[in-house]
Amino acid sequence: MSTLTAPARPARQDARLIGLVGLAHLISHFSQLLLAPLFPWLKEAFNVSYAELGLLMTIFFVVSCAVQASSGFVVDRFGPRPVLFGGLSLLGAAAFGFAASPSYAILALCSVVAGIGNGVFHPVDYTLLNRKVHPSRLGHAFSVHGITGSLGWALAPAMLVPLAIAYSWRVALVGAGLLAFVVLAVLVLNRSHLALDTMVTSKADAPNATATPTEGSLAFLKIPAVWMCFAFFFFYAMALSGVQTFAPAAARMLHDVPVDLAAMCLTIYMVCSAGGMVAGGFLASDPARCERVIGAGFGIAALVALLIGFAAIPALWVPVLFGVMGFGAGTAGPSRDLIVKRASPPNATGRVYGVVYSGLDIGQAVAPLIFGTLMDHQQPKLVWLGIALVQGVLIVNAFNVRKVRRTNLQPAAA
Repeated sequence: MSTLTAPARPARQDARLIGLVGLAHLISHFSQLLLAPLFPWLKEAFNVSYAELGLLMTIFFVVSCAVQASSGFVVDRFGPRPVLFGGLSLLGAAAFGFAASPSYAILALCSVVAGIGNGVFHPVDYTLLNRKVHPSRLGHAFSVHGITGSLGWALAPAMLVPLAIAYSWRVALVGAGLLAFVVLAVLVLNRSHLALDTMVTSKADAPNATATPTEGSLAFLKIPAVWMCFAFFFFYAMALSGVQTFAPAAARMLHDVPVDLAAMCLTIYMVCSAGGMVAGGFLASDPARCERVIGAGFGIAALVALLIGFAAIPALWVPVLFGVMGFGAGTAGPSRDLIVKRASPPNATGRVYGVVYSGLDIGQAVAPLIFGTLMDHQQPKLVWLGIALVQGVLIVNAFNVRKVRRTNLQPAAA
């Protein structure tokens, strides 16, 4: 199999591209948490249950899943830049729509618009990173990408909750919409750096390509490792969604955590997750240990989840444990992205990441309904047990991806 190895791009160019992609990714993750930090206000304003609020998240991620799986084909056909600009525009418009919503039904409609906008980011981001960043810097590129996503999740409650307290939840959402359009303006001004003018393919990736472009645009769907990665992201999203939506409230019920302290837990989790991704970027420099890094990171996170759910701990320790759990999960982030890259055939990056990351959206669509129902039935311990169990499944699944990939690569190497 022939490969194209482009000359190394200057590190400054790669850094600028990584920064721009990371900024867009921050807004994607920020927009995923537009509503969750405002649940206490929305519950009162619209007189709805936790399960109904969870349904808004489900709508968002179901739509995002459908768009993500299909947008990968659009990115491969037309390029990532116009798709990225469209996604950011829709997220900003959805935030303004949430702010003006007079009813629960309009909130649901705006969740559809936001889901469409959110669905484009992973195919866009990973196409740009995989095809423009030099392979020697990909581990760090994935690390920065994950860090900016975590910072987006951390920024949402840190920005929205104080604005809602000081003014109103509607003002908070207007601020979110303005932020999305400011970032869009920055990307438009730097649009020349987002043009897909360079393809970088490392020789090391050639053996992992078990399908070639000549086999058709859907040939990658025959690769078992792709579907194992899809399953990994499904369970990853369930654990993450459990932490993002109802874990702070569940911890508050179990340990009498003050409301303001409980509100800080998610931000602490995301900031520490970003720190874990910095360490994970260095650990991912050796692709051979990706699965071990994932196992160690999620093993720590699962143990902490069980500790919060079933141990008698002081309220002041709860945010600290959220931080430890976030750091453990964060270290697995860059290795998680590399196992997907190693399962991807040449020139199908957008399609593979679109399908694989649709598992992320499906998991985030299912989890709020499950965890919201548990909260409505006053079962906070089961929320934490569910988070720990899913994190345990992730460890097993990561090693299954490795096993399936090796099994399929042996005949190809022969």
